[in-house]
Amino acid sequence: MVLTKDTVKAVSITAMEALREGAAFIGMTGSQNELIDPFEDLNAPIWETAPPEELLALAYNYCEELTIREAGNFHHSFKYLPDEQRLAMCAVYAFCRRADDIADGDWADRFPGSLGELDPEAETYRERLEELYAKDSIIDEDSYKNKLTQLFFFRKKLSTCYNELSSTDPVFLALKDTVKQYGIDKVYFDDLISGMEEDLFVNRYKTFDDLYLYCYRVASVVGLMCIEIYGYEDERAKRFAESWGIFMQLTNVLRDVGEDIERDRVYLPLEELKSNDIEESGLMEGKVQLNKHWEPYVKEYAKRARTYLKEARKLLPLLPKRARYSPAAMIAFYEKILARILRQQGDVFTERIRLSKPQKLFLAATVYIKYRILPRFLSSIWDGVARVGLLPKV
Repeated sequence: MVLTKDTVKAVSITAMEALREGAAFIGMTGSQNELIDPFEDLNAPIWETAPPEELLALAYNYCEELTIREAGNFHHSFKYLPDEQRLAMCAVYAFCRRADDIADGDWADRFPGSLGELDPEAETYRERLEELYAKDSIIDEDSYKNKLTQLFFFRKKLSTCYNELSSTDPVFLALKDTVKQYGIDKVYFDDLISGMEEDLFVNRYKTFDDLYLYCYRVASVVGLMCIEIYGYEDERAKRFAESWGIFMQLTNVLRDVGEDIERDRVYLPLEELKSNDIEESGLMEGKVQLNKHWEPYVKEYAKRARTYLKEARKLLPLLPKRARYSPAAMIAFYEKILARILRQQGDVFTERIRLSKPQKLFLAATVYIKYRILPRFLSSIWDGVARVGLLPKV
């Protein structure tokens, strides 16, 4: 009976998506269809008492709309989860999105302290980070101070998810409820903010180990948050969730080489580039495709990424059956992107490699069929068809 209800729900969601696209959530979109904070007129950073359930529902809706707008891949991968889990995933994504928007975009967070950059706590925090990195920021001083101050107070808002206070920021209001429901450790969120701060100081990585730590902070911790929402009993799930994040971030790094170079960032380990006779100056000028060593390097890079993919797949059987679809879909999306990079001989410069909406829908639907509908005795047939590339290998 559960499977039947889930299947009907999945069909309904897919059929209604086209109708829902572009429709405004009441009170959440402006005249230009921009996303509006439903609590933006509140002139205080916290509620003295817990807000009513209606406002919590509004906060979750805001997070889901943000996710749909900013991360189609991710939303396709968990839209068929039970409602509570789907909304929790949206709250986690919204937190990650906003942290990245501060560090790497032009997002202006609300309530970044009453004194802003002059706040004594923020100044002390900034000094400690500068001592830790023992170097100046890689961006201009005004932007650096602004962003680091915002990230500091972003951490302060995170603390409301673990105490008796409630933030008037819809992201943190929804996240507080998610943390309460699923017991997600604060260290994962703190580590992610540390990864965002790292982007203010570091734009080159000497070794793969250096890159690995960055990937852990900005991606593996997200996988570790997700499995708390999915549920698991075997502690090995944490190791495989870490590998899942590493695989996805390594794929991102390769896909975004061209865009990152334009922003004076090189995430590929410099020692590896040097050992493969690939000059950073060649990357900067976009001439790397003329280098005969580039495609072989991309193939080796992809081979290593797939070792983490292999580990990530081991996560799936450790999760509850109803939750396996979500990480399996994300894995399928990123494996498809990596395969396209290889098929295009490592050309990540001509245009951004992305999946079309029909491709996303196809992958999401086929993965759903495998994990929620396909009888177990047919799994071996699926795997055989997947080996020849007609179905995703999940």
